[in-house]
Amino acid sequence: MSDLSDFERIAADDTGLCVAISTRADGTAQASVVNAGTLDHPMSGLRAVGLVAAGESRKLANWRRSAHATLVAKVGWQWCAVEGAVDIIGPDDVHPDFDAERLRLLLRKIFAAAGGTHHDWDEYDRVVATERRAAVIVTVERVYSN
Repeated sequence: MSDLSDFERIAADDTGLCVAISTRADGTAQASVVNAGTLDHPMSGLRAVGLVAAGESRKLANWRRSAHATLVAKVGWQWCAVEGAVDIIGPDDVHPDFDAERLRLLLRKIFAAAGGTHHDWDEYDRVVATERRAAVIVTVERVYSN
């Protein structure tokens, strides 16, 4: 039986690199490589998977329309998938509980949870704001692996 700790371990072994799957309007799958990591969901407090997505990315547009994601972490022959509902919080996906400062800190937290480090957090904040990046949090509904 797999659980979120399996996903967390496998993702961390490859610096958070995962395949993220969203659903296009025609129902087909769209896959992209992202950095993702586990953290407490900022609204529910439950363990979740988070990633940061560029504001104009296809996956973000897909998740806005169909708020469900599958993320697959792999290292060597080990893999683990997480599926669940998506919450998006960003400059184009305003949430009443998140002002600009709370969003800035959430984006940093997700970036770090996904294995990211930065030598200049102010520069990180500027780039994230310019690209209108959003926090994507996946509430874990199903976990499975090999």
